[in-house]
Order: sequence, then structure tokens, then C-alpha cells
Amino acid sequence: MPRGHYTLHDPYDRTPLGEEHFHCAPGPSGWRYVAQTRTPTGDHAGSVDLTLDGLGRPLRLELHAASWRVRGGALDGVTWVRTDPTGEHADEGNAPAHAFTGTSPAFLVATARLLRLAPGAPAVRVRLLALTPPVLAPRTVDQSWALVSRETHAAEDADPTPLTVDAYRVTALDTGEQHTVHLAGDVVLSAPGIELEDLESPPSTFP
Repeated sequence: MPRGHYTLHDPYDRTPLGEEHFHCAPGPSGWRYVAQTRTPTGDHAGSVDLTLDGLGRPLRLELHAASWRVRGGALDGVTWVRTDPTGEHADEGNAPAHAFTGTSPAFLVATARLLRLAPGAPAVRVRLLALTPPVLAPRTVDQSWALVSRETHAAEDADPTPLTVDAYRVTALDTGEQHTVHLAGDVVLSAPGIELEDLESPPSTFP
């Protein structure tokens, strides 16, 4: 069960956005990721609880940020309920999207798991529902993903298991902006705005 923390920053000017302390693991339903987020000063900022089914679809999602809350899952696309900080109002929504996305590294792992791309295969287009702090307002985004390389690194003495690293090229289809995401199993090694600072155990591998 990988456990550790990421630091998050603005990918353009590197303004610190906080930390995400997480643990995740494959399970009977597919994969689950649980995390607590903190501000740059160390205050509690929110939480992430994402469960995927065996095909990589979002079975259950619960996000908290600045007292806003979203609960959602895959149903006729994706369906969600967003609750305001007072708890008095809740808005339900549905979109013809494949999955959710946001600032959490969990969503990069989830999208890669959903697409299951082969190295060198053509890029695949995917529509995602983005939920980003501070108010978790939903908006749909279209991206293309391509698995451009897969490298296996020799094992270290402390852990005899070789580490396989996948490099994905992700393109925002509305702007054409491209970036690279490096994943090892269910851990993000590097991505714009994300740095893995600490990992207490090796990444899990998916079957």
C-alpha cells in the first residue's frame, strides 16, 4: 500500500498550493485512493476519496475543499451532487464524460487506468469533468492521452522489484497545450504542478 505525500504548486509560476498526504491500493472493487490536503501553512484544506472499479471507472468520489463537497460516480456518463459550505443547498449534475479530474494526482492515475494505453499506440481522446478548488465548480474538459514510452529500471537493494515507469503525453484539446506525466503503478512520479516528496513503500502494480 503506497503511502506518502505530494507537494502541489502552480505549474506556471510555481506558487506553492499545499501538500497532499495519501495512501492508495488495489482492492476487490478495483483501486482506492484516500488523501488529506493541506495549505502551504499546514492548515487542513480538504480531502480526496476516490474508488475505481475493475475497469478504471469512478465507482465513488468524494471531494472536500473550503467547506464545499462533491459526491459523484459513473452513471450515464458521470453524475455528481455538489453541496455549498452552509449545507443548505445541493446541486445535482450529469455530464457525458468518461471520468473526473482535478488537482489531485489521483486523477492522473485514474485516467491512465481507465484508458489502458499501449506504448506507441495512437493518442486517445477522453472527456473529463474537472472539479478544482476552491469551490469545486464542475466543467468539462477534453484531452488526448498517448503512452509515449515505458521503461523498466533496475531494482535497488532495498526493494528487489524492478520499477516500470510510463510516460504519457497529455494534450489539452481546447488550447493545444501539451505536458508529460510520469507514472509508476499507482504513484505519480512527476507531472506539471505535482512533485512526489515522500513514498514509504513501492507503488502498487495493476493486474
